Amino acid sequence: MKEAIKEYNANLTTEEKKICDELALLIDSELTEAHSKIWHAHPVWFLDENPIVGYSKQKAGIRLMFWSGADFEEDGLNVKGKKFKDASVFYNNCIDINSKDINRWLKKSREIQWDYKNIVKKKGKLERIK
Repeated sequence: MKEAIKEYNANLTTEEKKICDELALLIDSELTEAHSKIWHAHPVWFLDENPIVGYSKQKAGIRLMFWSGADFEEDGLNVKGKKFKDASVFYNNCIDINSKDINRWLKKSREIQWDYKNIVKKKGKLERIK
Protein backbone atom coordinates (compact mmCIF):
# COMPACT_ATOMS: atom_id res chain seq x y z
CA MET A 1 0.00 0.00 0.00
CA LYS A 2 1.32 3.44 -0.90
CA GLU A 3 2.39 5.63 2.01
CA ALA A 4 -0.15 8.37 1.18
CA ILE A 5 -2.97 5.82 1.28
CA LYS A 6 -1.69 4.43 4.60
CA GLU A 7 -1.78 7.99 5.96
CA TYR A 8 -5.33 8.52 4.68
CA ASN A 9 -6.47 5.30 6.37
CA ALA A 10 -4.61 6.13 9.61
CA ASN A 11 -6.69 9.30 10.05
CA LEU A 12 -9.95 7.35 10.26
CA THR A 13 -11.70 5.70 13.20
CA THR A 14 -10.60 2.18 14.08
CA GLU A 15 -13.44 0.45 12.17
CA GLU A 16 -13.16 2.79 9.18
CA LYS A 17 -9.42 2.12 9.06
CA LYS A 18 -10.04 -1.65 9.07
CA ILE A 19 -12.50 -1.29 6.20
CA CYS A 20 -10.16 0.90 4.15
CA ASP A 21 -7.12 -1.28 4.83
CA GLU A 22 -9.07 -4.32 3.63
CA LEU A 23 -10.33 -2.50 0.52
CA ALA A 24 -6.82 -1.27 -0.34
CA LEU A 25 -5.43 -4.79 0.07
CA LEU A 26 -8.11 -6.27 -2.20
CA ILE A 27 -7.64 -3.59 -4.84
CA ASP A 28 -3.83 -3.81 -4.79
CA SER A 29 -4.00 -7.61 -5.00
CA GLU A 30 -6.30 -7.67 -8.04
CA LEU A 31 -5.24 -4.53 -9.94
CA THR A 32 -1.50 -5.14 -9.71
CA GLU A 33 -0.86 -3.00 -12.78
CA ALA A 34 -2.78 0.00 -11.41
CA HIS A 35 -1.22 3.22 -10.16
CA SER A 36 -2.70 4.53 -6.90
CA LYS A 37 -2.60 7.96 -5.30
CA ILE A 38 -4.63 10.41 -3.27
CA TRP A 39 -6.81 12.20 -5.81
CA HIS A 40 -9.47 14.76 -4.88
CA ALA A 41 -8.63 14.00 -1.22
CA HIS A 42 -9.18 10.22 -1.29
CA PRO A 43 -7.45 7.04 -2.53
CA VAL A 44 -7.98 6.23 -6.21
CA TRP A 45 -6.51 3.55 -8.50
CA PHE A 46 -5.86 4.26 -12.17
CA LEU A 47 -5.28 2.14 -15.26
CA ASP A 48 -3.54 4.06 -18.04
CA GLU A 49 -4.27 7.30 -16.17
CA ASN A 50 -8.01 6.55 -16.16
CA PRO A 51 -9.64 6.44 -12.69
CA ILE A 52 -11.02 2.98 -12.00
CA VAL A 53 -11.84 2.55 -8.32
CA GLY A 54 -11.50 4.49 -5.10
CA TYR A 55 -12.93 4.88 -1.64
CA SER A 56 -13.81 7.75 0.63
CA LYS A 57 -15.30 8.48 4.03
CA GLN A 58 -18.82 9.87 3.78
CA LYS A 59 -21.73 10.32 6.18
CA ALA A 60 -23.27 7.02 5.06
CA GLY A 61 -20.00 5.12 5.65
CA ILE A 62 -16.98 4.18 3.59
CA ARG A 63 -17.93 4.48 -0.06
CA LEU A 64 -16.27 2.11 -2.52
CA MET A 65 -16.80 3.63 -5.97
CA PHE A 66 -16.14 2.24 -9.42
CA TRP A 67 -16.00 5.01 -12.04
CA SER A 68 -17.56 2.76 -14.71
CA GLY A 69 -19.51 0.54 -12.32
CA ALA A 70 -22.99 1.41 -13.59
CA ASP A 71 -22.29 -0.86 -16.57
CA PHE A 72 -21.09 -3.82 -14.48
CA GLU A 73 -24.70 -5.04 -14.06
CA GLU A 74 -24.08 -5.85 -10.40
CA ASP A 75 -26.87 -5.60 -7.83
CA GLY A 76 -24.30 -5.09 -5.06
CA LEU A 77 -23.19 -1.78 -6.59
CA ASN A 78 -26.52 -0.25 -5.64
CA VAL A 79 -25.68 3.46 -5.47
CA LYS A 80 -25.64 4.72 -9.06
CA GLY A 81 -24.21 8.06 -10.10
CA LYS A 82 -26.62 10.68 -11.35
CA LYS A 83 -24.37 12.37 -13.90
CA PHE A 84 -21.74 9.80 -14.90
CA LYS A 85 -21.31 6.00 -15.17
CA ASP A 86 -20.20 5.39 -11.59
CA ALA A 87 -21.65 2.97 -9.08
CA SER A 88 -20.87 2.49 -5.41
CA VAL A 89 -21.48 0.50 -2.28
CA PHE A 90 -21.16 1.68 1.33
CA TYR A 91 -19.53 -0.19 4.20
CA ASN A 92 -19.96 0.50 7.89
CA ASN A 93 -18.45 -2.71 9.18
CA CYS A 94 -15.52 -4.80 8.02
CA ILE A 95 -17.59 -7.99 8.19
CA ASP A 96 -19.86 -6.62 5.43
CA ILE A 97 -17.02 -6.72 2.88
CA ASN A 98 -17.48 -9.60 0.45
CA SER A 99 -14.08 -10.14 -1.16
CA LYS A 100 -15.52 -12.36 -3.91
CA ASP A 101 -17.85 -9.56 -5.01
CA ILE A 102 -15.09 -6.96 -4.90
CA ASN A 103 -12.68 -9.16 -6.86
CA ARG A 104 -15.36 -9.76 -9.50
CA TRP A 105 -16.02 -6.00 -9.75
CA LEU A 106 -12.30 -5.30 -10.00
CA LYS A 107 -11.99 -7.77 -12.87
CA LYS A 108 -14.90 -6.06 -14.62
CA SER A 109 -13.24 -2.68 -14.06
CA ARG A 110 -10.45 -3.73 -16.44
CA GLU A 111 -12.88 -4.64 -19.22
CA ILE A 112 -15.56 -1.99 -18.80
CA GLN A 113 -14.14 1.52 -18.80
CA TRP A 114 -15.39 4.94 -19.72
CA ASP A 115 -12.81 7.58 -20.65
CA TYR A 116 -12.73 9.84 -17.59
CA LYS A 117 -9.15 10.98 -18.14
CA ASN A 118 -10.20 12.93 -21.27
CA ILE A 119 -13.59 14.15 -20.07
CA VAL A 120 -12.43 17.79 -19.88
CA LYS A 121 -10.92 17.68 -23.39
CA LYS A 122 -14.16 16.20 -24.68
CA LYS A 123 -16.27 18.87 -22.94
CA GLY A 124 -17.97 16.47 -20.54
CA LYS A 125 -18.73 13.78 -23.10
CA LEU A 126 -17.91 10.26 -21.92
CA GLU A 127 -16.84 7.60 -24.41
CA ARG A 128 -16.46 3.89 -23.78
CA ILE A 129 -12.81 2.82 -24.15
CA LYS A 130 -12.99 -0.88 -23.36
